[in-house]
Amino acid sequence: MNWFINTLWSSLGKKLVMAITGLCFIVFIVVHLLGNLTVLAGKNEFLSYVEHLHTSYKYLIPVAEIVLALFAILHILFGFVLYLENLKARPVGYSVRKRAGGRTIGSITAPYTGLFLLIFIVLHLVRFRFVEKITQNDYTILTNTFNNPVNVIFYIIAVIALALHVSHGAWSAFQTLGINHPKYNNLIEKGGLVLSLLLGIGFGIIPLYMFTVLP
Repeated sequence: MNWFINTLWSSLGKKLVMAITGLCFIVFIVVHLLGNLTVLAGKNEFLSYVEHLHTSYKYLIPVAEIVLALFAILHILFGFVLYLENLKARPVGYSVRKRAGGRTIGSITAPYTGLFLLIFIVLHLVRFRFVEKITQNDYTILTNTFNNPVNVIFYIIAVIALALHVSHGAWSAFQTLGINHPKYNNLIEKGGLVLSLLLGIGFGIIPLYMFTVLP
């Protein structure tokens, strides 16, 4: 067990944990977005999706939530430790290899967008997950939340932070996992940027639509 702990707590081990948990979160975020976009089809379609989710996967959801919570703890813990180590070891960066074009906005802001996203996730769970749903349903909670312009602005800021974080995290994760070849690096980097843009647009549309279109 000691060898496992030592390996896990090594510099490479922490980066591997960050990469694996980060990619798992990206997969979850994509699935989460696709489900949430059903709200654009109307109230009935969205509630039908929610009902299907909680009836068809009622035993899987609690397990997934526990796994995601564990991944979040590991990602935050190792991310914080790596950040402190990087402060001591500059100019060495977080990535296994530095980007040929130098640092980007995504890489520079990664610690700060990560911290902001942590705060957002806690508030998001309080607002949408750990909330009374006897006198209100998920659609009502959404409409009540995004009728408030302050909530809309805060959500849009969080979406921008998410896009920036993913734009750096996706590329860096592949580098850490050793998926690094001159022939594919540019494609991976551009793919991460496209994914972050699509996530930003997708999540950003929802509050804007509910605030501007719905009565």
